Amino acid sequence: QVQLVESGGGLVQAGGSLRLSCVASGGAFSSYAMGWFRRAPGKEREFVAAINWTGATTYYAESVKGRFTISRDNAKNTVYLQMNSLKPEDTAVYYCAAKPNFPAIAYAGKYDYWGQGTQVTVSS
Repeated sequence: QVQLVESGGGLVQAGGSLRLSCVASGGAFSSYAMGWFRRAPGKEREFVAAINWTGATTYYAESVKGRFTISRDNAKNTVYLQMNSLKPEDTAVYYCAAKPNFPAIAYAGKYDYWGQGTQVTVSS
C-alpha cells in the first residue's frame, strides 16, 4: 500500500509560479510511474503530467506543455510539479497518483494510488 501526500498549493497571481510536492511512503516508490491530475470546480478530473520510474520519460497535457515541469527524486520518494506562468484556468485541486507502469499514463483509471490533493488558486 502506497500513501501519497501532496503539498505546495496556495494562492498566486496570474503569471506566478508554484512548486507542488508529493511524498510517497509504504511502497517501492522508485518502481512506480507517477502522475499529476487536477479537478477544477464543476469539471471532470483531467491529466496534467506524468513521469516514468527513472525520470527519463515525461508526458504533458497540451494545456500545460512548456509551462509545467514534472520531476522526481527517488532518494527522497518525492515527485514534483513546477508550475510557471500560471493562469486563472489552472485553478484546481491537484492530485498526485502512482501506477506500476508507464503505458496509459494519462488515464486516471489506470492509477492504483492517489493523494488527498492540494488546492491551487490563480487570481487574475
